[in-house]
Amino acid sequence: MIIFAVEAIVLVCLVGVLFFVSKLDKMQSGDMTAVASEGEEENLSDVQVEENTNLDEATTAKLEKFTTIALFGVDSRTGILGKGSRSDTIIIASINNETKEVKLCSVFRDTYLNMTNGTYNKANAAYAFGGPDQAIRMLNLNLDLNISKYVSVDFTAIANAVDALGGIEMEITDAEVSHLNNYTVETSEVVGRSTTKLPGPGTYNLDGIQAVSYCRIRYTKGDDFKRAERQRTVVAKIVEKAKTADVATLNKIIDEMFPQVATNLKAADVTSMAADVLSYNIVGSDGFPFDRTTGTFGSKGSCVVAADLTSNVEQLHEFLFGAEDGYTVSDGVKEISAKITSETGVTAAQ
Repeated sequence: MIIFAVEAIVLVCLVGVLFFVSKLDKMQSGDMTAVASEGEEENLSDVQVEENTNLDEATTAKLEKFTTIALFGVDSRTGILGKGSRSDTIIIASINNETKEVKLCSVFRDTYLNMTNGTYNKANAAYAFGGPDQAIRMLNLNLDLNISKYVSVDFTAIANAVDALGGIEMEITDAEVSHLNNYTVETSEVVGRSTTKLPGPGTYNLDGIQAVSYCRIRYTKGDDFKRAERQRTVVAKIVEKAKTADVATLNKIIDEMFPQVATNLKAADVTSMAADVLSYNIVGSDGFPFDRTTGTFGSKGSCVVAADLTSNVEQLHEFLFGAEDGYTVSDGVKEISAKITSETGVTAAQ
């Protein structure tokens, strides 16, 4: 199942929800637990990722000027957000601590990367193998990042948030409408409420079920890449509307959405962001890898492969953090890039 982009969780919170710090205990953190696939308890608030030692001092200093959060949409029908489920949506949210500008970058779920243990697989497999801890370490290792904070969610939370906001206005094309209507059947069953079918293409105020279903579409031109673009478009709509919401609406979002959220963000993290909450603006969004190809690689199946990981990581840092102050790709990323080329045969020349 394709899960709606979870960056909405953090960004809706940034425009007002997280003012209600006292409600943080509703999330799957603190004394709340998620059950791993092996049956053992997993306290999701205890995720602590060690600093990325592959980074040089200049890169580390540059990254400290930003708050960077990993956002995961987890394929879970039960509300369990720990390991055992693949993260079908992976988003890196970069917040400039000085300008309050926010940039979003989807990491395509099928991207062929190092799982942190020398084995290579689709990016979304890291969450299934080791939950948010391994998924964050996978992002840091392959992309020269230093992420320590995360938010995970299933799509029931997003449907609840959209409904609490009174819907979001979206233009639906002729190519999209039938797929959206088809997805509403299963989405309604999972979320536990009904919706209506759209009569045809046009501009509509989508409810939560419809909005989630729209973001699951991957069968039109552009496939999974277009789906990620739809997700980011909807996020912008959610943030725009949330900025004008009243306190009662934001409080309703917390009550209905936060029980479906897992995070290691603490009250202190929230408080530090809340003071400037209305200053945050989304100024850019994109998808990684930028230069890519697709192919089938043995038991891994169909994968997205960076046409030279090194140059793609350089582009990622320029997009998320700017070109100033310089950035040099680590030797670790160069080694991973060479390994990907060796295993897939994909090169920049392609």
